[in-house]
Amino acid sequence: MGQIIINGAKKLQGTVEVSGAKNSALPLFAAALLCDRAEFTNVPALRDIESMIELLVYLGCEIEFVAISSVNGNLNNRCSIKAKHSNLKYDAPYDFVRKMRASILVLGPLLARFGQAKVSLPGGCAIGVRPIDMHLDALAKMGATITVQSGYVEASVKNRLKGADIEFDKISVGATENIVMAATLAEGIVTIKNAACEPEVVDLADFLNKCGAKIAGAGTSTITIEGVEKLHAAQHEVIGDRIEAGTYAVAAAITRGEVLIKGIDKRHLKTVIHTLNEIGVATDTDHNSLFIKSSGELTSVNIQTEPYPGFPTDMQAQLMSLLCIAPGSSVITENIFESRFMHVPELARMGAKIHVINHHQAVVEGVDMLSGAEVMATDLRASAALILAGLAARNTTTVRRIYHLERGYSNLIQKLKLLGADLN
Repeated sequence: MGQIIINGAKKLQGTVEVSGAKNSALPLFAAALLCDRAEFTNVPALRDIESMIELLVYLGCEIEFVAISSVNGNLNNRCSIKAKHSNLKYDAPYDFVRKMRASILVLGPLLARFGQAKVSLPGGCAIGVRPIDMHLDALAKMGATITVQSGYVEASVKNRLKGADIEFDKISVGATENIVMAATLAEGIVTIKNAACEPEVVDLADFLNKCGAKIAGAGTSTITIEGVEKLHAAQHEVIGDRIEAGTYAVAAAITRGEVLIKGIDKRHLKTVIHTLNEIGVATDTDHNSLFIKSSGELTSVNIQTEPYPGFPTDMQAQLMSLLCIAPGSSVITENIFESRFMHVPELARMGAKIHVINHHQAVVEGVDMLSGAEVMATDLRASAALILAGLAARNTTTVRRIYHLERGYSNLIQKLKLLGADLN
């Protein structure tokens, strides 16, 4: 998929179903290394999922993947992972890990189960430096010997990892997930302070507890894990993707449409929903759906990205597209990543008025309407933001280099078409 051509200025209407959360499925797949067998449903069809499966197969897992489609364009897939101890390897080479940053999440499970791991330093979207020092420091506190050389992390431990009190310097979802997984098979109790509270962390803990782990406090800033000797098989349904749901919510808002979004826990989108209401977008929710109606006057808002439950950095670019047509002056402050305004010059090509200050703050002056243009995506969420802008713009927009979409949005084009978008 090289480009998308969008004929804009058409209201979106109808029902869309979100896929399982990529940011939940990836750590869940890594966690499957901790037990002999795991089965997951509501697995999204994404390039990152394929990359993780390729890595797990290399490590010696047996995997069965079954695609199941729905009438709303969703692909609710099932994946069975067998990770028998006798078949597994403990090294994750560069050729696999370079494709996706989340590959570093196999480090904790491999070390916990084998007592050793060799994992290449990760790749992923170019949205800033994201070091793994906190992962490594925490594992060292749990008794691991760690070296980093020639682009690889090599870790080992005699017998089992040990209980420890760990306090992260800053909130990190990946570090929290890696240490939670490693701690499940540790000897003693591991306490993680300043832990990430994201729903994806809770989903991981829920699965591991089904496998016999003893994890308490997931969803709060303090997580306690009492290690066990072995985990057993379990089945688990991946939670709905809150970022995909938020993206469709903005798509409805920016096209002045009416869309029912199914398959999402409204609690996971509380801050996004509140922000849309502030902008002037009407919303209605029940336990697993969100209705968006955008017909009233829009207005500017100020937002800043923060760890959950604050406004998610993964929704910053999409919301910026909406604020481009909201009258008044909005200020967006990006507090999570240092290179996440790369979509700004492309939105400017479409007539947006945005001024970036000190690389982490953008002032958006609303315009009456965006105009179609040829633009280029730089990362996953920037791709979504430019498509959203194209849906609202007059005339035709061509978004190039949208292969990033395949990493994080399952069947996005078909789902938008089902809502009435004119794109191909």
